[in-house]
Amino acid sequence: MNTDFEQYAYIPLKQFSNRVWRTYEGGALIDKWKKDTPELDGSMPEEWIMSTVTARGNGRPENEGLSLVETPSGTHSLKELVASNKELYLGKALAEKFGTTGVLIKMLDSKERLTIQVHPDKDYAKTMLNSAFGKTESWYVLNKREINGEKSVIYMGFKEGVTRAQWETLFANQDIEGMLNSLHKIEVNPGDAYMIYGGVPHAIGSGCFLMEVQEPTDYTMRVEKVTPAGLTISDELIHQGVGEQNMLDCFHYDGCTYEEALKRWKVSPKTINSSDTHTLNTIFNETHTDCFGLSELDLNGSHTIKANGSFFVAVIYFGEGTIVCGGKEYSFAQGDEIFFSAAIEEVEFKSTIESKILLCYPPK
Repeated sequence: MNTDFEQYAYIPLKQFSNRVWRTYEGGALIDKWKKDTPELDGSMPEEWIMSTVTARGNGRPENEGLSLVETPSGTHSLKELVASNKELYLGKALAEKFGTTGVLIKMLDSKERLTIQVHPDKDYAKTMLNSAFGKTESWYVLNKREINGEKSVIYMGFKEGVTRAQWETLFANQDIEGMLNSLHKIEVNPGDAYMIYGGVPHAIGSGCFLMEVQEPTDYTMRVEKVTPAGLTISDELIHQGVGEQNMLDCFHYDGCTYEEALKRWKVSPKTINSSDTHTLNTIFNETHTDCFGLSELDLNGSHTIKANGSFFVAVIYFGEGTIVCGGKEYSFAQGDEIFFSAAIEEVEFKSTIESKILLCYPPK
């Protein structure tokens, strides 16, 4: 146990930028959010936030995806800080149940449509991948842009009547249009929120900037062998080593109508409390999943958040101000990503200009 690291559990920890390579292009809206210039699309279209897991991909840097945080004694990975005293950083219940943060947060900006994919549910992950976590995830749409005149859409869930045999044939023939036509196509706008449970097929369309809160794995099964931009995807990234037939078993073949799809997966944010200076909305919570939580704090003044027995992460979507923690003040600004350990009893956010703060929580 590194006792030097324990002192950092009592202060807000800011993360350094953590861009990750993917098989699709994007990222300009992340640059815009971070106020980085120039705002460029490229092969690093995701920002991984407070990550203790590495990204999967051949030939990539060994620790790609791991978050580094700023401390008074220099830069350390969040993973090593948490490992120094799991109960202090994560909270007793989480430390005992998982021994890890149990959640991964991403900002994702797509210039092109992502490949059609599915993530394992917990049962499949345990049986086929020897993992305690599947990859149930959620999308909270923050911004959008038209790419080549295309509106921002997502594809989600099988339409009625799609069978495994039909899906296998479409996959074998690499009939991309046929596969896309098997899924519901949903136009999205900022403020829209969706749950993507393990087993549900999906694809993010071009021009979507969203926050993705998910279980902490990088397991993705893909059914397109070439990306829309023409990049060939390796077998490992297609089926994660389980083989194509087992990969096809990862999908849940329980198709539904468009209306039923929205009912199953679209989430309406609800206000928890509000005052003259703040509105706190819950977006994803235990009524949707026990894998993670997401709330949104609109702030024009001050608001105090009390400890709830575990850590949380604050992502500053816009605005600036100060954080009062342990009797000291720390600044925050647009683009900041801040980890608050379970040891911190309360945090007061005070905005100097109107702010939107996304609050991410671990599993229950």
